Amino acid sequence: MTLEILTSDELDGVRHGFFTRRGGASSGVFSGLNCGMGSSDQAEVVAINRARVAAAMNVGQDDLLTVHQVHSSDVVVIEDARDAHTQADAMVTRVPGLGLGVLAADCQPVLFADRHNSIIGAAHAGWKGALGGVLEATIDAMVRTGAMRENIRAVIGPSISQRVYEVGPEFLDQFIAEDTDNSRFFANGYGDRYHFDLPGFGLHRLRRAGIASASWTGHCTYSDPKRFYSYRRSVHQKEVDYGRLISAIRL
Repeated sequence: MTLEILTSDELDGVRHGFFTRRGGASSGVFSGLNCGMGSSDQAEVVAINRARVAAAMNVGQDDLLTVHQVHSSDVVVIEDARDAHTQADAMVTRVPGLGLGVLAADCQPVLFADRHNSIIGAAHAGWKGALGGVLEATIDAMVRTGAMRENIRAVIGPSISQRVYEVGPEFLDQFIAEDTDNSRFFANGYGDRYHFDLPGFGLHRLRRAGIASASWTGHCTYSDPKRFYSYRRSVHQKEVDYGRLISAIRL
């Protein structure tokens, strides 16, 4: 099956893609393009999937870089492939031929580009990372590397949408403690439950950072099982594990 790669006009001129699960070699609960080495999928099959992504991005298999994501605000500036062997949740580079990849299965994969100064970035931003500032830290790292804030464009890929992202009051309290205005990203649910707008919150943080533009592709990972993996859906369905989607960008 052919790979399905979502792209955004915001990043025209820079090779990028938000890959769906279609076109992969994995089977069972991982059926499709599972690119998560941290999953319990067969390592050799995940390697095949990542090789297909590398080919689609026109980079060598060893040049499709991902970091050990830990829901932090840490960013690594990549000078060569060895720099990706670390714990972080975002990467920035100005080196042609290196592909920056982030894995997600409900969290926000965010791709960044300053085309004028040939600097790109990629971030994994779940609620904890977004609240902790990983998006702003990625932008700051791009600026330190030579990007201009007013030239940076960012796109949020497939993520869990507010309609299906139910949380408890203690979750809301963490966001209110950071800024009372964050209440606007929550809608009332059943009983004491709320529904959190993760992509809306991500867009708010990106736009507040003063970059040229920020958008979301509008795809909900939870609601489209044929195209996307979803951690929360796997929990609700009592599955033993779940696949990880990859989003990538390169100069």
